[in-house]
Formats: sequence, structure tokens, C-alpha cells
Amino acid sequence: MRAITGLWRWRHNPLRRRTDVAEGWIALLALLLIVVAAPTAGSVVGGLAQESLQESVRQQRASRHHVWATVVRKLDGTRLDADPETTTGRGIRARVLADWTTADGTARRGAVTVDLLSPDPGTRFPLWIDRRGRAVAPPLDSATASTHAVIAGFGAALLAIALIEAARRLIVWRMVRHRYLSWDRAWDKAGPDWGRTGAGS
Repeated sequence: MRAITGLWRWRHNPLRRRTDVAEGWIALLALLLIVVAAPTAGSVVGGLAQESLQESVRQQRASRHHVWATVVRKLDGTRLDADPETTTGRGIRARVLADWTTADGTARRGAVTVDLLSPDPGTRFPLWIDRRGRAVAPPLDSATASTHAVIAGFGAALLAIALIEAARRLIVWRMVRHRYLSWDRAWDKAGPDWGRTGAGS
């Protein structure tokens, strides 16, 4: 953004070129866009993400229920379930066969992944289930949703800054390229007479 200070420096300089002043104005415009557009983009994206994620939190809380399950036995193998909806905790430790009772009193049995250091038979653990009684992941909490929304807004602001700066650099690059082409044309015109002062041509 040194070209912004160049606006003042070139103001009364007889050596200034139109492109020098244009570069300064482009840099100033880019700075204003970064100051105004980037926070606006971040705020809009963050707000939309917050609304969407909080709605998802409400839906998950309405459709998922907390019950207590009992370990029947530990299942062989250490394969983790590829479906994140069937995990029951953040620190995945073991896969077990467990019994639980749904909200309507129906007894269910199934394989679930639990966060238990020693999943012995008879051990009780909290389990989240959906309306059909299937084991699902815990519902997203409001704080985590808000954190994701803030990250989305921050990312949108950074993306806006990157796009504005990339556009500025592209415009300046094209201006410099045009300037070099103009110089080349000027040198091509003066080239045949270079060093022939007073030759009358």
C-alpha cells in the first residue's frame, strides 16, 4: 500500500505519470474496500451461519433423546464405524454390544462406539438415540455452533481481503505491463536515431 503515500508525493512532482497517480488511487480504493467490505462480508456470512447452525441445534435437540445403555459385551476388532452418526462420544475407545430402552419403552440392542476405558458387561453409559431408537451422535451444542459461525465469518472476511488484494495486484500488473509496452514502442521509434545527434534525421 505504499502507493497511497505516493498520491501525496506525486501531487506536484513534474516527473509523475498518470499511471503513478492511478496506482495510488487503486491502492486507496482497495484499502477502503478492505476496511468496509471485508468486515461486512464476515458479519453477513457469520450471521447466516449462526442462524443455520442454531436451527440445526434446535432440530437435533428436538429429534434426539438421552438414555442410559448397558454394555452386553465388548465386540472384537478395533474398526471404527465410518458413520459419525453412530458414535456416542468424542474420545472413541471401544465398540460394544449394548442394550437400551427407547422413549416409548421398546427394548433395543445394537453395536455402538463408546468412550469407556473398560467397557465391562453391565457397565452403564449415556447414549443419544433418534426417534426410531437408533444410536446417534450427541446434538450440537449452542457454544460449538457459535464458534463455527465465528470461524465462518472470519474466513469470509479473510477471503474478501484476499480477493480485493488479488484484484488490486492484477490491475497494477496490467498497468505496469502496458507501461512497458509503451516504453518499448517509444524505444522502437527512437532506436534508429539513437546516438546520431545532429544527423538531421
